[in-house]
Amino acid sequence: MRLELLAYFRTPDTVFFTFLFPILMLGIFGVAFESVGEIGAGPDGTGGITMAAYYLPGMVAAGILLSGVQNLAVDIAREKSEGWLARLGGTPISPVSYFLGKAGMILLTSIAQLGLLLGFSAVVLRVELPTEPELWLRFTWLFLLGIATMTLLGIALSAVPRSSRSATAVVLPIVLLLQFISGVYLQFTMLPEWLQNIASVFPLKWLAQGMRSVFLPEGFASAERTGAWDLGLVALNLGVWLVIGLVISLLTFRWQRKY
Repeated sequence: MRLELLAYFRTPDTVFFTFLFPILMLGIFGVAFESVGEIGAGPDGTGGITMAAYYLPGMVAAGILLSGVQNLAVDIAREKSEGWLARLGGTPISPVSYFLGKAGMILLTSIAQLGLLLGFSAVVLRVELPTEPELWLRFTWLFLLGIATMTLLGIALSAVPRSSRSATAVVLPIVLLLQFISGVYLQFTMLPEWLQNIASVFPLKWLAQGMRSVFLPEGFASAERTGAWDLGLVALNLGVWLVIGLVISLLTFRWQRKY
């Protein structure tokens, strides 16, 4: 974990595009749409939230996606292409130890990223964070389930790029497209129904929906596709993708790429 953390923070492009990117995007959206005022207010003018508060849960979900899927898929593909995994395969280290180091790095960097993201939103953008312990307990299991799922999917996706040069070109469009169709940057119900159906297959849509249930007022549940947060479906879909990621990772991981 220590070695993985040192390597992570010594690569500026990785730190920017996986660690700082959600914070930067939240700042841009919060400032750009500040003139819109509060949204979701009731007839009496109360209960509204700022656009920064509205985008916060999506940025939290996107940060987990970037940390787990994008970071690991590109990193492992690069290490495999450049021969680092082949060298490790000739040592007594086991795949379990290798991936524990990766998973520990992802967990710690994600916690640090979330701390910065929530601190930035509260201090700079004046977003009111939840105060109910129940919501923070919900956030905890969503975060842990989400980061475990995205970590395994990142490991699984690392088998796709054929070289270190193609890793970013393969992975980046996938994670970027998922963010746009999963309710991170656009309200999910604004999308055409066929695109909603496609997005509902993937885990980011469900993670973003779960995070909205934590950070948005209860009245915003009516804007969801079914008019409710559907936390049971959120847990089920994330759990299914966790198993899929685990199975694919076990079937495809090799110390050396087979040509």
